[in-house]
Amino acid sequence: MTSFTPTEMMTIAAARALTNDDVCFVGIGAPSAACNLARLTHAPDITLIYESGTIGTAPNVLPLSIGDGELCETALCTVSVPEMFRYWLQGGRITIGFLGGAQIDRFGNLNTTVVGSYEKPKVRLPGGGGAPEIAISCREIFITMKQSNRGFVEKLDFVTSLGHGKGGTDRADHGVTTKGPTRLITDLAIWQPDAETKEFTVTSLHPGVTREMVADTVGWKARFAAEVGETPAPTQEELEVLRDLHARTKAAHGGGSDA
Repeated sequence: MTSFTPTEMMTIAAARALTNDDVCFVGIGAPSAACNLARLTHAPDITLIYESGTIGTAPNVLPLSIGDGELCETALCTVSVPEMFRYWLQGGRITIGFLGGAQIDRFGNLNTTVVGSYEKPKVRLPGGGGAPEIAISCREIFITMKQSNRGFVEKLDFVTSLGHGKGGTDRADHGVTTKGPTRLITDLAIWQPDAETKEFTVTSLHPGVTREMVADTVGWKARFAAEVGETPAPTQEELEVLRDLHARTKAAHGGGSDA
């Protein structure tokens, strides 16, 4: 079996969850790598949308920001940000939103605002941007994050983007009718929300990963499905396409991100 990194496994597992029919609101970093990998492999007709207003973009390299010229140059069209959010996002036209964060809790709520108290934070993060609207307006949400006790916490320091709230019917009780987070893809496993409690539960372990490794990198008691599968290892094609994409990006941006 060809060797691969945990980050490559995470990106590939996320890409596999996408289909040709998806209209995907793409975040920068790991979500962008996953979405473009899907486009370059099994889902060539996927529609990728970035927050800056680019629709149907097909970049040759990964953008460093939503304002990267490559996105506009390869897009079918570019609309204003207000039109993007009001007509496309809030209009329910986006099937999948990809998000990440500095912190996540067991119900898929995300923090990208502060670590520590809001008034005197230990770290002030970039903020919500469009993520709060993406979290409630896309038909469903995929989250990609590397597991760590610092990021997977019992209680968020700040709730930036709504997941399943306090669990159960809490999301719907707040008047939000979209599905919310339906998949959490990490460098160790794939998680999905329990049908009743909405707490994220491990449904698949990546090759070589144990339950103990997963449990040791979250700040709550990890739950496992009745039957936990093993994520199929990356194929040679998936690895080659992903690595070529990162190599082109690094060459184009003089050492750009390979997140």
